[in-house]
Amino acid sequence: MTILVVSGVAAVVLLFGAFRFAKAVPDIPSAVVKRGEFVDYEQMRGEVKAVNAVTIAAPFEAGDLQILKIAANGQQVKKGDEVVEFDTTTLKQTLAQDQSTMKSSDAEIQQSRAQARMKEEQDLTDVMKARFDVEAAKLDASKQEILSKIDGEEAQLKLADAEQMLKQVEAKLAADKASDAADIQSKGEKRDKALYQVEQSDRSLHVLTLKAPSDGVITLDTNWRASSMFGNGAPFKAGDRAWPGAALAELPDLSSLNVNVRIDEAERGRIQLNQAASLKIDAIPEREFAGKVSEISTIASIDFSAGWPFPKNFSMTVSLDNQDARLRPGMSTNVRIATDRIPNAIIIPADALFHKEGQSVAYVLHGSKYDERTIEVERRSGDELLISKGLQPGERIALQDPTVKQQ
Repeated sequence: MTILVVSGVAAVVLLFGAFRFAKAVPDIPSAVVKRGEFVDYEQMRGEVKAVNAVTIAAPFEAGDLQILKIAANGQQVKKGDEVVEFDTTTLKQTLAQDQSTMKSSDAEIQQSRAQARMKEEQDLTDVMKARFDVEAAKLDASKQEILSKIDGEEAQLKLADAEQMLKQVEAKLAADKASDAADIQSKGEKRDKALYQVEQSDRSLHVLTLKAPSDGVITLDTNWRASSMFGNGAPFKAGDRAWPGAALAELPDLSSLNVNVRIDEAERGRIQLNQAASLKIDAIPEREFAGKVSEISTIASIDFSAGWPFPKNFSMTVSLDNQDARLRPGMSTNVRIATDRIPNAIIIPADALFHKEGQSVAYVLHGSKYDERTIEVERRSGDELLISKGLQPGERIALQDPTVKQQ
């Protein structure tokens, strides 16, 4: 009987203690310290790019143009579909002016030719008359032997005058021909210039609608003219002005996609060619892609996409081991590259680290409460910490500060 009573009391005490212990343990998230391989990662942001792409550019010969319509970023197009349409108002006005100039030049040439013909006919008439006068004067001079001395000398003077007049009208005929030819040539050159302008404007009108040279997905280029000193440029849009030869859009080869990343000097020192990489595409969150480092620039360059002040860093290319029909150029990507592996390491979540009075601490469950313990963190990689001192595998640690009252 006594044994039963003692046993019953002991059971009650144990139940009460267990109940009290369960009630006393703070109800906060926790994790277990584990031992395993610590992988040190470099994490960075990148962008999907196409190795091969066809560029759609503004025409060089059309001058500064305003975009009237442009295909949407990511729009699927077929060969021959309109991609960009420019405003033709100014060019049509220029064409009309050039056509008017050409017509005026044609009219001036016709008028000059008509005047030249009339002048030439008059000059030829004057030459024929002068020649007739010379022949008549010669005939009179030949009668000198039967005429008086005075009449003979007078006939010789008339002959000399007639011959001089013939020379003058012949010289005038030659001079008028040369002058008229030069005038017509000058006006012809003016007309040819106007014709060239008309043909150039007409050609420009025909290229003010840019069409897709092949099937593909449109990727709009950045309009750097629209960027500010402190911000990045935006893709071209309707209403923007395009300078001659400006690259407006691309039709990328979707079978040649890779990821471009800008890295600083410290990251470049830890990354090597052919290192494996894992990638998460923002637009395809449910899939993880595998790749490897295929190229790293040897010289730092200015990164204009990073905003003011523009930093100098290195360009890195990560090739993809597998493709996906949903991948598109311009998609943002998280890239993670393992740069070091430490076996048999003590690892905790980064959320288990707290800072108190300048020290790194963790809260370790001991009985019914969490005790504060100073720890030493050797390295961090993503959301994991490598612990060199202060914790042992299997211990449970708090992921929230138990000394702070939770709301």
